[in-house]
Amino acid sequence: MDNEILSKTRKKQQSHALQKLGAELVELSKERLAGMDLPEALREAIREAQRITAHEGRRRQMQYIGKLMRDVDPAPIQERLDAWNGQSKAEVARQHGMERLRERLIADDAALTEFAARHPGVDLQALRNLIRNARKEAAEGRPPKSFREIFKVIRDAE
Repeated sequence: MDNEILSKTRKKQQSHALQKLGAELVELSKERLAGMDLPEALREAIREAQRITAHEGRRRQMQYIGKLMRDVDPAPIQERLDAWNGQSKAEVARQHGMERLRERLIADDAALTEFAARHPGVDLQALRNLIRNARKEAAEGRPPKSFREIFKVIRDAE
């Protein structure tokens, strides 16, 4: 955009894109919002938008967020959101790797030893219980609650 003349249409498109990105930020949980590197004014405007319930007030707040977004580089924010939404290739590959590890942990006890060596802080007793429960769930055709919990343990450890 250095010394580049933008048409009114292009400026409007950019403005709408920034407002849309701001709307995605408003939908984030408090924990994820805290993990974003944002200017304090923008962070406060997002918190305020999360509190507003009136339609017109929220619409105006979203426009204000879009205005504040003009002063922020949107690329890192979009990358972080894409990673959280599983849209980046690296994040998809990471997810698949964790799923394969979960399958190996359930199928082979030696995989648990390898996992424990790579992640010494993991509660092995709890993980063993989850693996045992996941095997029972699969054999009995029950819902895969422990199967999902194993994934959470892996995700937190990685």
